[in-house]
Amino acid sequence: MDENPSLFLFVKHHCRKVIVVYFISFCYKFSIMLKNLLAKIIDYNSNLTVRVRVIALTVAGLAVTMAIWGIIQLTALNRILVDQQVKRLEGVAETVSTFYQRFPTRQGIATLDSALKDHIQSDVRLARIDIFDIRSKNVDYIAGASRVQYEWPDSIVAEVRAKGKSRYVKLETEAGPSLGLLYPVSGETRDSHIIVGIIAFSRANTEIMSRARQLLFFSSAGLLLAILLLLGISYGWIIGRPLKLIIGTIDAFQKGQYVERIPIIREDEWGQLADHFNQMADEIQNVMARNLDLTRHLEERVREETLNVVQLQKQVDDLKQLTALGHLTANLAHDLGTPLHSIAGLAKLMLEREGWPPDVVHKLSLIVEQTQRLDNVIQNVRKATRLPEPHFELMTVHKILSDTLPLVEPLIQTNHVIIDVNIDQSVASLYVDRYRIQTALLNIIQNSIDAMPDGGKITISAEDDRATKTIKILIADDGQGIPADLLKKVCEPFFSSHKDEGMRGLGLAIVRDIVKAHGGQMEIQSTLDSGTSVILYLRMTDEMID
Repeated sequence: MDENPSLFLFVKHHCRKVIVVYFISFCYKFSIMLKNLLAKIIDYNSNLTVRVRVIALTVAGLAVTMAIWGIIQLTALNRILVDQQVKRLEGVAETVSTFYQRFPTRQGIATLDSALKDHIQSDVRLARIDIFDIRSKNVDYIAGASRVQYEWPDSIVAEVRAKGKSRYVKLETEAGPSLGLLYPVSGETRDSHIIVGIIAFSRANTEIMSRARQLLFFSSAGLLLAILLLLGISYGWIIGRPLKLIIGTIDAFQKGQYVERIPIIREDEWGQLADHFNQMADEIQNVMARNLDLTRHLEERVREETLNVVQLQKQVDDLKQLTALGHLTANLAHDLGTPLHSIAGLAKLMLEREGWPPDVVHKLSLIVEQTQRLDNVIQNVRKATRLPEPHFELMTVHKILSDTLPLVEPLIQTNHVIIDVNIDQSVASLYVDRYRIQTALLNIIQNSIDAMPDGGKITISAEDDRATKTIKILIADDGQGIPADLLKKVCEPFFSSHKDEGMRGLGLAIVRDIVKAHGGQMEIQSTLDSGTSVILYLRMTDEMID
Protein backbone atom coordinates (compact mmCIF):
# COMPACT_ATOMS: atom_id res chain seq x y z
CA MET A 1 0.00 0.00 0.00
CA ASP A 2 1.35 3.50 -0.91
CA GLU A 3 2.36 5.54 2.13
CA ASN A 4 1.77 8.98 0.38
CA PRO A 5 -1.72 10.42 -0.22
CA SER A 6 -2.96 11.12 -3.64
CA LEU A 7 -1.85 14.19 -5.58
CA PHE A 8 -5.26 15.77 -5.18
CA LEU A 9 -5.28 15.43 -1.44
CA PHE A 10 -1.69 16.63 -1.28
CA VAL A 11 -2.60 19.85 -3.11
CA LYS A 12 -5.70 20.25 -0.93
CA HIS A 13 -3.61 19.85 2.21
CA HIS A 14 -1.08 22.50 1.21
CA CYS A 15 -3.80 24.90 0.05
CA ARG A 16 -5.33 24.57 3.48
CA LYS A 17 -1.99 25.56 5.06
CA VAL A 18 -1.75 28.61 2.80
CA ILE A 19 -5.29 29.64 3.75
CA VAL A 20 -4.46 29.28 7.45
CA VAL A 21 -1.35 31.44 7.04
CA TYR A 22 -3.33 34.16 5.25
CA PHE A 23 -6.04 34.00 7.89
CA ILE A 24 -3.51 34.46 10.70
CA SER A 25 -1.95 37.41 8.86
CA PHE A 26 -5.39 38.96 8.37
CA CYS A 27 -6.22 38.56 12.08
CA TYR A 28 -2.93 40.19 13.04
CA LYS A 29 -3.51 43.19 10.76
CA PHE A 30 -7.10 43.48 11.96
CA SER A 31 -5.96 43.51 15.60
CA ILE A 32 -3.48 46.34 14.87
CA MET A 33 -6.17 48.33 13.07
CA LEU A 34 -8.61 47.78 15.95
CA LYS A 35 -5.95 48.84 18.44
CA ASN A 36 -5.28 52.11 16.56
CA LEU A 37 -9.01 52.78 16.26
CA LEU A 38 -9.55 52.27 19.98
CA ALA A 39 -6.56 54.49 20.79
CA LYS A 40 -8.03 57.25 18.62
CA ILE A 41 -11.44 56.89 20.23
CA ILE A 42 -10.06 56.99 23.77
CA ASP A 43 -7.67 59.87 23.00
CA TYR A 44 -8.96 62.95 24.87
CA ASN A 45 -7.42 65.31 22.32
CA SER A 46 -9.51 63.81 19.54
CA ASN A 47 -12.28 65.84 17.92
CA LEU A 48 -14.80 63.05 18.44
CA THR A 49 -17.78 63.78 20.65
CA VAL A 50 -18.56 61.83 23.81
CA ARG A 51 -21.57 60.24 22.11
CA VAL A 52 -19.44 58.95 19.21
CA ARG A 53 -16.81 57.65 21.62
CA VAL A 54 -19.32 55.86 23.84
CA ILE A 55 -21.14 54.28 20.89
CA ALA A 56 -17.89 53.34 19.13
CA LEU A 57 -16.41 51.76 22.25
CA THR A 58 -19.67 49.96 23.00
CA VAL A 59 -19.98 48.64 19.45
CA ALA A 60 -16.32 47.63 19.34
CA GLY A 61 -16.59 45.85 22.67
CA LEU A 62 -19.81 44.12 21.71
CA ALA A 63 -18.46 43.15 18.30
CA VAL A 64 -15.33 41.60 19.78
CA THR A 65 -17.33 39.91 22.53
CA MET A 66 -19.92 38.56 20.12
CA ALA A 67 -17.21 37.41 17.71
CA ILE A 68 -15.45 35.50 20.47
CA TRP A 69 -18.75 34.12 21.73
CA GLY A 70 -19.73 33.11 18.18
CA ILE A 71 -16.42 31.34 17.63
CA ILE A 72 -16.92 29.48 20.91
CA GLN A 73 -20.48 28.51 19.95
CA LEU A 74 -19.50 27.42 16.44
CA THR A 75 -16.57 25.44 17.81
CA ALA A 76 -18.82 23.75 20.35
CA LEU A 77 -21.44 22.99 17.68
CA ASN A 78 -18.79 21.58 15.34
CA ARG A 79 -17.44 19.49 18.19
CA ILE A 80 -20.90 18.10 18.93
CA LEU A 81 -21.52 17.23 15.28
CA VAL A 82 -18.11 15.58 14.96
CA ASP A 83 -18.61 13.64 18.20
CA GLN A 84 -21.96 12.40 17.01
CA GLN A 85 -20.52 11.31 13.68
CA VAL A 86 -17.52 9.70 15.38
CA LYS A 87 -19.81 7.72 17.68
CA ARG A 88 -21.79 6.48 14.68
CA LEU A 89 -18.58 5.48 12.88
CA GLU A 90 -17.30 3.79 16.04
CA GLY A 91 -20.51 1.77 16.12
CA VAL A 92 -20.01 0.66 12.53
CA ALA A 93 -16.36 -0.17 13.26
CA GLU A 94 -17.36 -2.16 16.33
CA THR A 95 -19.86 -4.16 14.25
CA VAL A 96 -17.27 -4.86 11.53
CA SER A 97 -14.63 -5.88 14.08
CA THR A 98 -17.07 -8.20 15.87
CA PHE A 99 -17.98 -9.93 12.61
CA TYR A 100 -14.31 -10.33 11.69
CA GLN A 101 -13.39 -11.74 15.07
CA ARG A 102 -16.15 -14.38 14.79
CA PHE A 103 -15.43 -15.33 11.17
CA PRO A 104 -11.68 -14.86 10.53
CA THR A 105 -11.65 -17.50 7.80
CA ARG A 106 -11.36 -16.79 4.11
CA GLN A 107 -15.01 -17.53 3.56
CA GLY A 108 -15.88 -15.24 6.45
CA ILE A 109 -13.68 -12.45 5.06
CA ALA A 110 -15.28 -12.90 1.59
CA THR A 111 -18.71 -12.66 3.19
CA LEU A 112 -17.62 -9.59 5.17
CA ASP A 113 -16.29 -7.95 2.04
CA SER A 114 -19.58 -8.53 0.24
CA ALA A 115 -21.54 -7.24 3.24
CA LEU A 116 -19.42 -4.09 3.38
CA LYS A 117 -20.07 -3.33 -0.27
CA ASP A 118 -23.80 -3.77 0.25
CA HIS A 119 -23.69 -1.54 3.28
CA ILE A 120 -21.78 1.15 1.38
CA GLN A 121 -24.37 1.04 -1.40
CA SER A 122 -27.31 1.24 1.01
CA ASP A 123 -25.93 3.97 3.28
CA VAL A 124 -25.11 7.08 1.21
CA ARG A 125 -23.51 8.69 4.23
CA LEU A 126 -20.62 6.22 4.14
CA ALA A 127 -17.81 6.85 1.67
CA ARG A 128 -15.39 4.02 2.44
CA ILE A 129 -14.74 1.07 4.81
CA ASP A 130 -11.30 -0.63 4.98
CA ILE A 131 -9.90 -3.47 7.12
CA PHE A 132 -6.12 -3.60 7.60
CA ASP A 133 -3.92 -6.25 9.15
CA ILE A 134 -0.57 -5.24 10.57
CA ARG A 135 2.04 -7.99 10.66
CA SER A 136 5.65 -7.27 11.52
CA LYS A 137 5.16 -3.53 10.80
CA ASN A 138 3.65 -4.29 7.39
CA VAL A 139 0.16 -3.07 6.58
CA ASP A 140 -1.93 -5.54 4.58
CA TYR A 141 -5.33 -4.77 3.12
CA ILE A 142 -7.86 -7.49 4.06
CA ALA A 143 -11.27 -6.35 2.89
CA GLY A 144 -13.39 -3.29 2.27
CA ALA A 145 -15.73 -1.24 0.10
CA SER A 146 -15.44 2.30 -1.22
CA ARG A 147 -17.43 5.04 -2.86
CA VAL A 148 -14.43 7.40 -3.25
CA GLN A 149 -10.75 6.96 -3.99
CA TYR A 150 -8.52 7.29 -0.92
CA GLU A 151 -5.49 5.54 0.48
CA TRP A 152 -4.78 5.63 4.19
CA PRO A 153 -1.16 6.53 4.88
CA ASP A 154 0.64 3.52 6.36
CA SER A 155 2.33 5.76 8.93
CA ILE A 156 -1.02 6.85 10.38
CA VAL A 157 -2.33 3.26 10.46
CA ALA A 158 0.81 2.10 12.26
CA GLU A 159 0.60 5.00 14.72
CA VAL A 160 -3.02 4.13 15.65
CA ARG A 161 -2.07 0.50 16.22
CA ALA A 162 0.93 1.46 18.33
CA LYS A 163 -1.12 3.72 20.60
CA GLY A 164 -4.12 1.39 20.68
CA LYS A 165 -6.56 4.31 20.49
CA SER A 166 -8.98 5.33 17.75
CA ARG A 167 -8.22 8.46 15.76
CA TYR A 168 -10.39 10.61 13.53
CA VAL A 169 -9.29 13.13 10.89
CA LYS A 170 -11.11 15.59 8.68
CA LEU A 171 -10.58 14.87 5.02
CA GLU A 172 -11.20 16.59 1.71
CA THR A 173 -12.13 13.91 -0.82
CA GLU A 174 -13.13 14.22 -4.41
CA ALA A 175 -16.77 13.89 -3.38
CA GLY A 176 -16.56 16.60 -0.74
CA PRO A 177 -15.66 17.03 2.93
CA SER A 178 -15.51 13.82 4.92
CA LEU A 179 -14.60 12.47 8.35
CA GLY A 180 -12.23 9.50 8.62
CA LEU A 181 -11.90 7.15 11.60
CA LEU A 182 -9.18 4.56 12.28
CA TYR A 183 -10.45 2.08 14.88
CA PRO A 184 -8.12 -0.58 16.43
CA VAL A 185 -9.85 -3.94 17.01
CA SER A 186 -9.33 -5.57 20.38
CA GLY A 187 -8.78 -9.34 20.87
CA GLU A 188 -6.68 -9.93 17.75
CA THR A 189 -4.60 -13.06 17.14
CA ARG A 190 -0.99 -13.17 18.21
CA ASP A 191 0.44 -12.54 14.77
CA SER A 192 -2.08 -10.02 13.45
CA HIS A 193 -3.47 -6.64 14.53
CA ILE A 194 -6.65 -5.47 12.84
CA ILE A 195 -7.42 -1.77 12.11
CA VAL A 196 -10.80 -0.71 10.73
CA GLY A 197 -10.79 2.46 8.65
CA ILE A 198 -14.12 4.21 7.94
CA ILE A 199 -14.73 7.39 5.95
CA ALA A 200 -18.13 9.13 6.11
CA PHE A 201 -19.34 12.18 4.23
CA SER A 202 -19.69 15.32 6.42
CA ARG A 203 -21.57 17.50 3.95
CA ALA A 204 -24.48 17.69 6.38
CA ASN A 205 -22.18 18.92 9.10
CA THR A 206 -20.72 21.49 6.73
CA GLU A 207 -24.20 22.71 5.76
CA ILE A 208 -25.23 22.91 9.41
CA MET A 209 -22.09 24.91 10.25
CA SER A 210 -22.64 27.21 7.27
CA ARG A 211 -26.23 27.91 8.32
CA ALA A 212 -25.11 28.36 11.90
CA ARG A 213 -22.54 30.94 10.77
CA GLN A 214 -25.15 32.81 8.73
CA LEU A 215 -27.60 32.76 11.59
CA LEU A 216 -24.94 33.96 14.02
CA PHE A 217 -23.87 36.75 11.64
CA PHE A 218 -27.37 38.09 11.04
CA SER A 219 -28.42 37.71 14.66
CA SER A 220 -25.26 39.51 15.80
CA ALA A 221 -25.80 42.30 13.26
CA GLY A 222 -29.42 42.66 14.36
CA LEU A 223 -28.41 42.71 18.00
CA LEU A 224 -25.76 45.36 17.34
CA LEU A 225 -28.27 47.45 15.42
CA ALA A 226 -30.77 47.17 18.26
CA ILE A 227 -28.08 48.14 20.77
CA LEU A 228 -27.07 51.13 18.63
CA LEU A 229 -30.68 52.24 18.45
CA LEU A 230 -31.06 51.83 22.20
CA LEU A 231 -27.86 53.76 22.83
CA GLY A 232 -28.96 56.56 20.53
CA ILE A 233 -32.32 56.85 22.30
CA SER A 234 -30.95 56.52 25.83
CA TYR A 235 -27.98 58.87 25.31
CA GLY A 236 -30.17 61.95 25.43
CA TRP A 237 -31.72 60.90 28.74
CA ILE A 238 -28.62 59.45 30.39
CA ILE A 239 -25.93 61.86 29.15
CA GLY A 240 -27.29 64.52 26.80
CA ARG A 241 -29.92 66.18 29.00
CA PRO A 242 -27.81 66.30 32.22
CA LEU A 243 -24.83 67.56 30.24
CA LYS A 244 -26.96 70.30 28.68
CA LEU A 245 -28.16 71.40 32.13
CA ILE A 246 -24.59 71.49 33.44
CA ILE A 247 -23.29 73.50 30.46
CA GLY A 248 -26.20 75.94 30.71
CA THR A 249 -25.58 76.50 34.42
CA ILE A 250 -21.85 77.02 33.88
CA ASP A 251 -22.52 79.53 31.07
CA ALA A 252 -24.91 81.44 33.31
CA PHE A 253 -22.34 81.34 36.10
CA GLN A 254 -19.69 82.79 33.80
CA LYS A 255 -22.04 85.66 32.91
CA GLY A 256 -22.23 86.67 36.58
CA GLN A 257 -25.41 84.85 37.59
CA TYR A 258 -23.84 83.35 40.70
CA VAL A 259 -27.18 82.23 42.14
CA GLU A 260 -27.61 79.60 39.42
CA ARG A 261 -27.21 75.95 40.47
CA ILE A 262 -27.31 72.64 38.60
CA PRO A 263 -30.85 71.22 39.12
CA ILE A 264 -29.82 67.55 39.15
CA ILE A 265 -30.90 65.47 42.13
CA ARG A 266 -29.59 61.98 41.48
CA GLU A 267 -27.25 59.54 43.14
CA ASP A 268 -25.19 58.70 40.05
CA GLU A 269 -22.06 60.39 38.71
CA TRP A 270 -24.07 63.33 37.34
CA GLY A 271 -25.55 63.90 40.78
CA GLN A 272 -22.10 63.83 42.36
CA LEU A 273 -20.82 66.31 39.78
CA ALA A 274 -23.81 68.57 40.39
CA ASP A 275 -23.26 68.44 44.17
CA HIS A 276 -19.59 69.32 43.83
CA PHE A 277 -20.33 72.19 41.42
CA ASN A 278 -23.10 73.55 43.62
CA GLN A 279 -20.81 73.45 46.67
CA MET A 280 -18.12 75.26 44.68
CA ALA A 281 -20.70 77.82 43.51
CA ASP A 282 -21.79 78.42 47.13
CA GLU A 283 -18.19 79.03 48.15
CA ILE A 284 -17.63 81.39 45.20
CA GLN A 285 -20.82 83.28 46.03
CA ASN A 286 -19.69 83.66 49.64
CA VAL A 287 -16.27 84.88 48.50
CA MET A 288 -17.90 87.36 46.10
CA ALA A 289 -20.13 88.64 48.91
CA ARG A 290 -17.12 89.07 51.19
CA ASN A 291 -15.21 90.81 48.39
CA LEU A 292 -18.16 93.12 47.80
CA ASP A 293 -18.26 94.04 51.47
CA LEU A 294 -14.50 94.55 51.45
CA THR A 295 -14.77 96.71 48.33
CA ARG A 296 -17.43 98.88 49.95
CA HIS A 297 -15.30 99.18 53.06
CA LEU A 298 -12.27 100.12 50.97
CA GLU A 299 -14.28 102.69 49.05
CA GLU A 300 -15.38 104.25 52.32
CA ARG A 301 -11.80 104.29 53.55
CA VAL A 302 -10.64 105.83 50.26
CA ARG A 303 -13.28 108.54 50.56
CA GLU A 304 -12.20 109.25 54.14
CA GLU A 305 -8.51 109.33 53.23
CA THR A 306 -9.25 111.48 50.18
CA LEU A 307 -11.10 113.93 52.42
CA ASN A 308 -8.12 113.92 54.80
CA VAL A 309 -5.75 114.55 51.90
CA VAL A 310 -7.93 117.43 50.67
CA GLN A 311 -7.96 118.94 54.13
CA LEU A 312 -4.21 118.48 54.44
CA GLN A 313 -3.69 120.05 51.02
CA LYS A 314 -5.84 122.98 52.08
CA GLN A 315 -3.75 123.42 55.21
CA VAL A 316 -0.56 123.31 53.16
CA ASP A 317 -1.97 125.81 50.68
CA ASP A 318 -3.03 128.11 53.52
CA LEU A 319 0.47 127.86 54.99
CA LYS A 320 2.03 128.67 51.62
CA GLN A 321 -0.29 131.66 51.17
CA LEU A 322 0.43 132.81 54.69
CA THR A 323 4.16 132.42 54.13
CA ALA A 324 3.96 134.31 50.86
CA LEU A 325 1.91 137.04 52.55
CA GLY A 326 4.51 137.24 55.31
CA HIS A 327 7.28 137.74 52.77
CA LEU A 328 5.19 140.35 50.95
CA THR A 329 4.38 142.13 54.18
CA ALA A 330 8.00 142.11 55.26
CA ASN A 331 9.04 143.63 51.96
CA LEU A 332 6.27 146.25 52.11
CA ALA A 333 7.11 147.03 55.71
CA HIS A 334 10.74 147.45 54.77
CA ASP A 335 9.94 149.54 51.70
CA LEU A 336 7.41 151.71 53.55
CA GLY A 337 9.08 151.84 56.95
CA THR A 338 12.34 153.37 55.80
CA PRO A 339 10.91 156.49 54.06
CA LEU A 340 8.23 156.77 56.73
CA HIS A 341 10.84 156.88 59.48
CA SER A 342 12.73 159.45 57.46
CA ILE A 343 9.66 161.65 57.14
CA ALA A 344 8.96 161.35 60.86
CA GLY A 345 12.59 162.14 61.72
CA LEU A 346 12.66 165.19 59.50
CA ALA A 347 9.39 166.45 60.97
CA LYS A 348 10.72 166.04 64.49
CA LEU A 349 13.90 167.94 63.59
CA MET A 350 11.85 170.74 62.12
CA LEU A 351 9.74 170.90 65.29
CA GLU A 352 12.89 171.30 67.38
CA ARG A 353 13.64 174.52 65.56
CA GLU A 354 12.02 177.63 67.02
CA GLY A 355 10.38 180.46 65.26
CA TRP A 356 7.84 178.46 63.28
CA PRO A 357 4.42 179.94 62.96
CA PRO A 358 1.78 178.16 65.01
CA ASP A 359 0.05 176.71 61.99
CA VAL A 360 3.35 175.24 60.74
CA VAL A 361 4.05 173.75 64.15
CA HIS A 362 0.58 172.25 64.13
CA LYS A 363 1.08 170.78 60.70
CA LEU A 364 4.49 169.35 61.60
CA SER A 365 2.95 167.75 64.71
CA LEU A 366 0.23 166.22 62.55
CA ILE A 367 2.93 164.78 60.28
CA VAL A 368 4.69 163.18 63.25
CA GLU A 369 1.41 161.78 64.60
CA GLN A 370 0.35 160.37 61.25
CA THR A 371 3.72 158.77 60.61
CA GLN A 372 3.55 157.19 64.06
CA ARG A 373 0.04 155.96 63.23
CA LEU A 374 1.23 154.46 59.94
CA ASP A 375 4.11 152.75 61.75
CA ASN A 376 1.64 151.22 64.21
CA VAL A 377 -0.50 149.98 61.31
CA ILE A 378 2.56 148.39 59.68
CA GLN A 379 3.52 146.67 62.94
CA ASN A 380 -0.02 145.36 63.38
CA VAL A 381 0.00 143.98 59.85
CA ARG A 382 3.33 142.30 60.58
CA LYS A 383 1.90 140.69 63.68
CA ALA A 384 -1.25 139.54 61.83
CA THR A 385 0.69 137.89 58.99
CA ARG A 386 3.44 136.37 61.13
CA LEU A 387 3.63 132.58 60.86
CA PRO A 388 2.37 130.68 63.87
CA GLU A 389 4.84 129.13 66.25
CA PRO A 390 6.11 125.80 64.90
CA HIS A 391 4.73 122.58 66.41
CA PHE A 392 7.54 120.05 66.54
CA GLU A 393 6.91 116.30 66.74
CA LEU A 394 8.98 113.14 66.31
CA MET A 395 8.59 111.79 62.75
CA THR A 396 10.51 109.52 60.39
CA VAL A 397 11.48 110.50 56.88
CA HIS A 398 9.31 107.61 55.62
CA LYS A 399 6.25 109.06 57.38
CA ILE A 400 6.90 112.56 56.07
CA LEU A 401 7.19 111.35 52.48
CA SER A 402 4.18 109.01 52.74
CA ASP A 403 2.07 112.01 53.80
CA THR A 404 3.57 114.34 51.18
CA LEU A 405 3.89 112.35 47.93
CA PRO A 406 0.13 111.65 47.54
CA LEU A 407 -0.39 115.44 47.35
CA VAL A 408 1.70 115.74 44.17
CA GLU A 409 0.44 112.53 42.52
CA PRO A 410 -1.93 114.41 40.12
CA LEU A 411 0.93 116.66 38.98
CA ILE A 412 3.22 113.66 38.52
CA GLN A 413 0.72 111.81 36.36
CA THR A 414 -0.16 114.90 34.32
CA ASN A 415 3.46 115.80 33.58
CA HIS A 416 4.65 112.17 33.06
CA VAL A 417 7.14 112.32 35.92
CA ILE A 418 8.46 109.31 37.85
CA ILE A 419 9.48 109.57 41.52
CA ASP A 420 12.07 107.08 42.80
CA VAL A 421 12.32 106.93 46.61
CA ASN A 422 15.44 105.28 48.05
CA ILE A 423 15.60 105.65 51.84
CA ASP A 424 17.44 103.37 54.22
CA GLN A 425 15.25 101.94 56.98
CA SER A 426 17.89 102.84 59.55
CA VAL A 427 17.60 106.62 58.96
CA ALA A 428 17.05 108.41 62.26
CA SER A 429 13.88 110.26 63.22
CA LEU A 430 13.46 114.06 63.21
CA TYR A 431 11.76 116.65 65.40
CA VAL A 432 10.00 118.72 62.77
CA ASP A 433 6.85 120.70 62.08
CA ARG A 434 4.86 118.32 59.90
CA TYR A 435 3.13 120.94 57.73
CA ARG A 436 6.16 123.23 57.28
CA ILE A 437 8.39 120.33 56.19
CA GLN A 438 5.63 119.19 53.82
CA THR A 439 5.45 122.73 52.43
CA ALA A 440 9.21 122.73 51.86
CA LEU A 441 9.18 119.34 50.10
CA LEU A 442 6.14 120.29 47.98
CA ASN A 443 7.84 123.50 46.79
CA ILE A 444 11.04 121.62 45.86
CA ILE A 445 9.11 118.89 43.98
CA GLN A 446 6.99 121.55 42.22
CA ASN A 447 10.14 123.32 41.00
CA SER A 448 11.56 119.96 39.78
CA ILE A 449 8.35 119.22 37.83
CA ASP A 450 8.44 122.72 36.26
CA ALA A 451 12.03 122.04 35.18
CA MET A 452 10.95 118.91 33.26
CA PRO A 453 8.16 120.00 30.86
CA ASP A 454 8.57 116.84 28.78
CA GLY A 455 8.61 114.51 31.77
CA GLY A 456 11.48 112.98 33.66
CA LYS A 457 12.56 111.41 36.91
CA ILE A 458 12.82 112.74 40.47
CA THR A 459 15.01 110.84 42.92
CA ILE A 460 14.52 111.23 46.68
CA SER A 461 16.99 109.73 49.13
CA ALA A 462 17.94 110.18 52.78
CA GLU A 463 20.89 109.11 54.88
CA ASP A 464 22.50 109.77 58.26
CA ASP A 465 25.64 111.86 58.49
CA ARG A 466 27.06 110.98 61.90
CA ALA A 467 30.02 113.30 61.43
CA THR A 468 27.85 116.44 61.17
CA LYS A 469 25.03 114.94 63.29
CA THR A 470 22.52 115.66 60.56
CA ILE A 471 20.16 113.81 58.29
CA LYS A 472 20.76 114.53 54.62
CA ILE A 473 17.62 114.60 52.40
CA LEU A 474 18.35 114.78 48.65
CA ILE A 475 15.76 115.70 45.99
CA ALA A 476 17.30 115.46 42.50
CA ASP A 477 15.78 115.83 39.03
CA ASP A 478 17.08 115.43 35.49
CA GLY A 479 15.51 118.61 34.20
CA GLN A 480 16.83 121.73 32.47
CA GLY A 481 19.09 122.80 35.30
CA ILE A 482 19.89 126.33 36.52
CA PRO A 483 22.50 128.57 34.90
CA ALA A 484 25.49 129.29 37.12
CA ASP A 485 24.83 133.07 37.15
CA LEU A 486 21.31 132.55 38.52
CA LEU A 487 22.11 129.84 41.06
CA LYS A 488 22.79 132.40 43.85
CA LYS A 489 19.52 134.26 43.22
CA VAL A 490 17.01 131.39 43.23
CA CYS A 491 16.38 131.72 46.98
CA GLU A 492 15.61 135.43 46.82
CA PRO A 493 11.91 136.24 47.31
CA PHE A 494 9.99 136.89 44.09
CA PHE A 495 12.92 135.90 41.90
CA SER A 496 11.74 133.72 39.00
CA SER A 497 12.67 132.98 35.41
CA HIS A 498 8.94 132.89 34.54
CA LYS A 499 8.10 136.51 33.78
CA ASP A 500 4.51 136.25 32.54
CA GLU A 501 2.85 133.75 34.87
CA GLY A 502 1.81 135.85 37.87
CA MET A 503 3.58 136.17 41.21
CA ARG A 504 6.37 133.58 41.49
CA GLY A 505 9.76 133.22 43.14
CA LEU A 506 8.63 132.49 46.72
CA GLY A 507 9.04 128.69 46.62
CA LEU A 508 12.71 128.27 47.44
CA ALA A 509 12.66 131.33 49.68
CA ILE A 510 9.93 129.65 51.76
CA VAL A 511 11.95 126.42 51.80
CA ARG A 512 15.03 128.28 53.04
CA ASP A 513 13.09 129.95 55.85
CA ILE A 514 11.44 126.68 56.91
CA VAL A 515 14.81 124.89 57.00
CA LYS A 516 16.29 127.74 59.06
CA ALA A 517 13.35 127.55 61.48
CA HIS A 518 14.33 123.90 62.03
CA GLY A 519 17.98 124.79 62.64
CA GLY A 520 19.08 123.24 59.36
CA GLN A 521 20.69 124.24 56.08
CA MET A 522 19.79 124.03 52.40
CA GLU A 523 22.21 123.47 49.52
CA ILE A 524 21.44 123.68 45.77
CA GLN A 525 23.60 122.00 43.13
CA SER A 526 22.76 122.28 39.44
CA THR A 527 24.27 121.71 36.01
CA LEU A 528 22.68 123.22 32.92
CA ASP A 529 20.76 120.61 30.87
CA SER A 530 21.68 117.90 33.40
CA GLY A 531 19.40 118.55 36.36
CA THR A 532 19.23 120.09 39.81
CA SER A 533 19.74 118.64 43.29
CA VAL A 534 18.36 120.26 46.45
CA ILE A 535 19.93 118.97 49.68
CA LEU A 536 18.36 119.59 53.09
CA TYR A 537 20.50 119.11 56.20
CA LEU A 538 18.32 118.66 59.28
CA ARG A 539 19.59 117.99 62.78
CA MET A 540 19.12 114.54 64.32
CA THR A 541 17.13 114.07 67.50
CA ASP A 542 19.05 114.34 70.74
CA GLU A 543 18.59 110.61 71.38
CA MET A 544 20.37 109.70 68.14
CA ILE A 545 23.14 112.24 68.84
CA ASP A 546 23.80 110.74 72.25
